[in-house]
Amino acid sequence: MRDRGVCTIRVRYEETDQGGIAHHSRHVVWFESARTEWLRQMGLPYQQLEQQGIRFLVTEVSVAYQHPALYDDLLTVETRALEVKGARLFLGYDITSPRGDRVCQGTTTLACIDVESGRPRRLPPFFQQGVIDSGGFSTAGKE
Repeated sequence: MRDRGVCTIRVRYEETDQGGIAHHSRHVVWFESARTEWLRQMGLPYQQLEQQGIRFLVTEVSVAYQHPALYDDLLTVETRALEVKGARLFLGYDITSPRGDRVCQGTTTLACIDVESGRPRRLPPFFQQGVIDSGGFSTAGKE
C-alpha cells in the first residue's frame, strides 16, 4: 500500500472571505478531496470500494491552522496513512501554500463499514499490509 499521496487544489473565489482568505471550513473539504485522490492513486477509486461493499465514515477530524490560504493559491495537499486498527483507518494531512508556508495539519479517523448492513467491518487486507518503512504507517503490534 502506498502510505502517501499528493494532490493539488486551487483556492476558488467562493471559498474565501472579502479579504481573499480561505474560510476555515474549506480545509476539511480539501482533506476529503485529497483522501479520495490518494485512494485513486493507490488503484482503489472510492466508487470501486463501494461496489465491493465498503464505505468509509469520518468519525473524527482535527485541524491545526498555521498560515492562511489565499484566493487562487495552488495548494499542495499530502495525505498519509498513520495507523490501521481493526475497522479504523487513521490519516494525516499537510496542506502547503505555493509560498512554502504550512497552511494547516490535520487528521481524520475513518470507520470502515459494510454498505449493506451499515455495521463496522475490518479493513480489507490491502490496508492491513505490515509495516511501511517510510515512517507513515504501521500495523505492527496494534490491534
